[in-house]
Amino acid sequence: MNVRFALRLLVLATATAFAAACTQAPATKRPTITSAALAEQIRSGKAPLILDVRTPDEYRAGHVPGSVNIPIDELPARLAELPITKTDEVVVYCERGGRAATGEGILAGAGYAHAVDLENHMQGWRASGLPVE
Repeated sequence: MNVRFALRLLVLATATAFAAACTQAPATKRPTITSAALAEQIRSGKAPLILDVRTPDEYRAGHVPGSVNIPIDELPARLAELPITKTDEVVVYCERGGRAATGEGILAGAGYAHAVDLENHMQGWRASGLPVE
């Protein structure tokens, strides 16, 4: 096999593998709820448990109305405090999303089947001009 032919095969194989990787389905996304949809559920009295995993100081500075504060570093030890069953929905938020993702993983690992991510988190809630307690 000559070198030029081998290089062409290598380029073709690399391009084919790259194209296949680019067309694969994205990783599964976490379920989300918008701030507007959650605000409407709160107004109608039909909101699920809303879990704020920020620090107590962040929570005191302003939080989604009706939310329960359990800081992310305390969540594994305090799961029994959640006033829901493992099949109930729970909306999880933090300031920007990182801690909420960790919290959703903790909940899933403990068997909670319906953890939902608040889209844009507290930052987005405030930016939308929604009420804060």
